[in-house]
Amino acid sequence: MTECTSSQLEFKGFGKRRVVGAFDGGRITSDGGVLLLREVAGGSALFGKFASCFTDHRDPDLIEHTVESLVAQRALGLACGYEDLNDHDALRDDPLLAVAAGKADPMGEDRARKRDKGHALAGKSTLNRLELTPSDADESSRYKKIVYHPEKIESFFVDAFLDAHTKEPESIILDLDATDDPLHGHQEGRFFHGYYRCYCYLPLYVTCGDFVLAAKLRTSDRDGASGAVEEIARIVAQIRSRWPEVKITVRGDSGFAREELMVWCESNGGDYILGLAKNARLKAEIAAELEIAKTQSEASGAPVRLFKDFRYRTRMSWSRERRVVGKAEHIPGKSNPRFVVTSLAADLIDERALYEDLYCARGDMENRIKEQMELFADRTSTATMRANQLRLWFSTLAYVLVNEVRRVGLFGTKMARAQCSTIRTRLLKIGALVKVSTRRVWVSFSSSFPLQDLFDTALRNIHATYPLRC
Repeated sequence: MTECTSSQLEFKGFGKRRVVGAFDGGRITSDGGVLLLREVAGGSALFGKFASCFTDHRDPDLIEHTVESLVAQRALGLACGYEDLNDHDALRDDPLLAVAAGKADPMGEDRARKRDKGHALAGKSTLNRLELTPSDADESSRYKKIVYHPEKIESFFVDAFLDAHTKEPESIILDLDATDDPLHGHQEGRFFHGYYRCYCYLPLYVTCGDFVLAAKLRTSDRDGASGAVEEIARIVAQIRSRWPEVKITVRGDSGFAREELMVWCESNGGDYILGLAKNARLKAEIAAELEIAKTQSEASGAPVRLFKDFRYRTRMSWSRERRVVGKAEHIPGKSNPRFVVTSLAADLIDERALYEDLYCARGDMENRIKEQMELFADRTSTATMRANQLRLWFSTLAYVLVNEVRRVGLFGTKMARAQCSTIRTRLLKIGALVKVSTRRVWVSFSSSFPLQDLFDTALRNIHATYPLRC
């Protein structure tokens, strides 16, 4: 029999030739595109700003991994597809990831302890301290001494959105949505949700276009709109401190059509457009339109959609009458009525444009939430709510990073609207040989990489926004 070692990989033969392999290529990275992430992170000082949201109680003379390098390593790993902290026990030897994380010694040759030499980056245990440090840790704590400050991190994401704009826009729309985050263990705050039929968290997201402004981890034993007013109030105050004249509209599905949120918008100079759950009174308001739509649809065999603009007030929960737009739609076989409530005046936007152009556009927020999952926002498997909230924010940080590559680097290209997972597959997962000398880090990408021109364009676009500094 052929003699094999445990590290040798045997494949189907090629003619008379054996095909064998081993993980012995040395300093070869599978994530050459991490350099694009490095360029936008360095140009925007993203990791430094996020690291400033932590207090490091460790002895400065004993630190080998700064908070900034730990934050960078974690976010870059998520962006490149490594959701598990255990992955970093192998990734710590990737010199290109070390360069992207800002390590001055990308080969790990100058590490203090003999067992750490050759490992430039932190392992899973060191990274885990970011999540597991309690809020009351201080210099006297034994191992876990890096404390994050939730209010600073929340402000960071809004600032990242504001910093991405060179001038104040005329108007913006803030989208609200909640999603399920299934749990498979006995994490703190674990509850069974009847609608999703599983144990889960119920994080709240606030977005503006492609930007994520808030990712709030919540238990699922609550209304989907719980805490929405507080999040919107915080975000709007921060936005208006920089953009005092911007017009702000809050948009959400029927789960957010709550009196408290509508009153807040009305009292604070904001507008809203929210889905409204249908009921017998609402359907009666558009009964005539539904009948007309049914007759026309049956005659043509095609869907027919009509709209009605009317005033409406609930019997108990609303404090005032409000504008409601009803969609009287009939599709072959059934009617499909829908309703929205809004503070926008009829003379500013008619009922059809309000529903079709403004309200229905909120569906794009589903893509933002999908992208959070692509960056492992559902990896909330540690024991405490505090630790899982930081995991959620790390995924959001990874999204901010990849979104900046998309917004700046891929602007005007065929991938300008690509999702994060596509960007990762096409531009980040590139094999490259890495050679490190005293004077340079030389990265040899594959000569057969089919998207060389796109990669080059992305890099040029990034440098046009964030010029290289010598």
